[in-house]
Amino acid sequence: MDFAPDDRTRELTARARVFLEEHVLPAEEVLDQQLAAAPDEWSVRPIVRDLQSAARDQGLWNLFLPGEEGAGLTNLQYAPVAEVTGWSPRLAPAAFNCAAPDTGNMEVLAQFGSAEQREQWLTPLLRADIRSSFCMTEPDTASSDATNIGTRIRRDGDEYVITGRKWWSTGAMNPDAAIFIVMGKTDPDADRHRQQSMILVPRDTAGVSIVRPLTVFGYDDRDHGGHAEIAFEEVRVPASHLIGEEGSGFAIAQARLGPGRIHHCMRALGMGERALSLIRSRANERHAFGRTLAEQGVIREWAAESRIQLEALRLLVLKTAWLMDTVGNRRAMTEIQAIKIAVPRAVQTIIDRAIQVYGAAGVSSDTPLAELYAGIRSLRIADGPDEVHLSSLGRAELRG
Repeated sequence: MDFAPDDRTRELTARARVFLEEHVLPAEEVLDQQLAAAPDEWSVRPIVRDLQSAARDQGLWNLFLPGEEGAGLTNLQYAPVAEVTGWSPRLAPAAFNCAAPDTGNMEVLAQFGSAEQREQWLTPLLRADIRSSFCMTEPDTASSDATNIGTRIRRDGDEYVITGRKWWSTGAMNPDAAIFIVMGKTDPDADRHRQQSMILVPRDTAGVSIVRPLTVFGYDDRDHGGHAEIAFEEVRVPASHLIGEEGSGFAIAQARLGPGRIHHCMRALGMGERALSLIRSRANERHAFGRTLAEQGVIREWAAESRIQLEALRLLVLKTAWLMDTVGNRRAMTEIQAIKIAVPRAVQTIIDRAIQVYGAAGVSSDTPLAELYAGIRSLRIADGPDEVHLSSLGRAELRG
C-alpha cells in the first residue's frame, strides 16, 4: 500500500490551499452579510458564484468526478484536496463544484444515466448552471433500512406516477435545484433489494410540493440550499426518466453512497484540522490563572489527543481510498464503514474540545465552531447511522 501523494496531487492540493486562504476563508464574512441582506432567499449567493468563477479559471473544478466528465482524479488523489475544502464546508465544496448532493447525483448520472439524461441534467450540473436534490429519506419509515422506502413509483403506459413523501432532501429549498432524483418502489412484491428504482423528477412537475424547510440544531443551511420535506402527489414523468432499469434503485443507492461517505470523511478531517488550529490560536493568546491556556495540562492533552486522532484516521481514509481505487467499492466496504463510524465521532470530539477552549464564544456565532459541530453531529446520522454501520462491520468481523 502506497499512500504517498503523486506530483499531480501535491500540485492540486497546494493550489487548493492557496485558494482557500486567499479567497474562501475571507469570503465567509461576505457570505454572512449576503445571507443577512436577503434572509428569505434560498438561492445561491453572489459570493458563491464569484468563487466558482475563480475556481474554474484555476482548474479547481469537478475534482471529485473521475473519467472524462470530471478532473479524472482517483479517490486517493482527491482525498487531500477534499480535506482542504473541509476547512470551510459552507463555501469551499460549492466553490469547486464538489458539494453534496450534486456530487452524488452527478456520479449517478455519469454511471447509470442514459445519454439523453446525461445531456439534459449532467452537463448543466457539471457547469453549475443548476443544482439538484436527492430524495431518499422518508419521515414515515426507518430510512436507515433503505428497503423500507414507502414512496410508490407506478408504471402507467409511457409514464411513471410517483406518490410519496420525502424529507432531508438537501438543496431542495434552492429554486435552482432543477432536478430531483427520487427513490421509490416499482415492485413491492419483488425480492427486497429489487423492489426499488430511481427516477428523475423535474422540480416544476405538477404534483411536486415543497412542504417546509428543515433545520439542523437551528441552522437552516440556507447557504447550501437547505433541507426540505417534499410531497409527491400523483406526479407524472415520462418513462424515459427512469435511471437504469426497474429494480436497480437499491444497487444504484449503494454505488452512490460509497463515494459519498468517503467524501464526507475527507472533508471532516479538514473540519477537525480547522478546529485544532482554532484551539492553538486561542490557547496561545488566552490567559487564565496567571498563564496561557497553552500552559494548562488539560489543554495540552486535548491538543495531543486531537493530533493523534487526525493522523490515525487520515491514514485509514487514505487506505480506504486506495482500496476503492484498486479493488473496488464493494471490497472496500468494511473500510468505508469503519471511517464513516470513526471519523465523524473523532472530529465531533475535537470540535467539542475547541468549543470548550473558547468557552461561551465557542457556542456563539462569533466562531465557526457551533456550525461545524452541528454539521459533524448530523453526519453521524446521514448516509447511515453509526449503529447500522457498527452492526454490519461487527458481523463481518465475527465472520472472520
